[in-house]
Amino acid sequence: MPKVIILGSSNAIPTRDNENTHMVIVGEECMLLVDSVSNPILRLEQAGLDFNDLTDIIVTHFHPDHVSGIPLLLMDMWLMGRQRPLNIYGLHYTLDRIETMMGLYSWSEWPDFFPVVFYRIPTREMSPVLDCPDFIIHASPVHHMIPNIGLRIQFKQAQQSIAYSCDTEPCDEVIRLSEGVDVLIHEATGEGMGHSSARQAAEVARKAEVGRLILIHYPTGKYANGDLVAEARTAFQGDVALAKDFMVLEFGSPENKNSLC
Repeated sequence: MPKVIILGSSNAIPTRDNENTHMVIVGEECMLLVDSVSNPILRLEQAGLDFNDLTDIIVTHFHPDHVSGIPLLLMDMWLMGRQRPLNIYGLHYTLDRIETMMGLYSWSEWPDFFPVVFYRIPTREMSPVLDCPDFIIHASPVHHMIPNIGLRIQFKQAQQSIAYSCDTEPCDEVIRLSEGVDVLIHEATGEGMGHSSARQAAEVARKAEVGRLILIHYPTGKYANGDLVAEARTAFQGDVALAKDFMVLEFGSPENKNSLC
């Protein structure tokens, strides 16, 4: 059964209980990491997953709270003997900077390093990213401070879909990306340049006519402010939940509604 596991739910300032926002999408044949922060191998182990099963990474944008774990992930995989290729997807802007960052670590000189293949995503709406036996992924540009993408994931066998806004202020691109999905995972950092409030996320969910809204990338710890779920419910009448670290979204048969664990 395919599933999405939230590995981190916080905005750029994490806490002991809320890591920076990133997630993993798990299928029978593919395991995809969306962004990479902290120590990804430990987070995957805490989620009950083997990092060796990781096949792909999508990097949404080049901000530290979304890419800081990439060097450590690649180095640890190499040190622990990985041989199978790893695919990394992102915009030209993003992947150019990741390659520059890895160059500062002289990764080209790491002996017997496993293949890493970069796939550059065009900056246009609903660009194809990945089509594997488990799911199909498309990306659309969203409105942030630097080039950034949101994602739409269609689970093939379950015939269900989710969308992820990533960091964005409200925009029509996210509404179109999310149209009719079963679950929208939308950021709720707070209203401001490049970000959205919980109410604004709910307005997107309502306009896109999604089934369920999950708020993510929100202020945590001493920066937490107010009841975000209650705020969102003022603009969206569907189910609303707050993402938590290691929350699991499972997608079953077409007859069964996805469930939260």
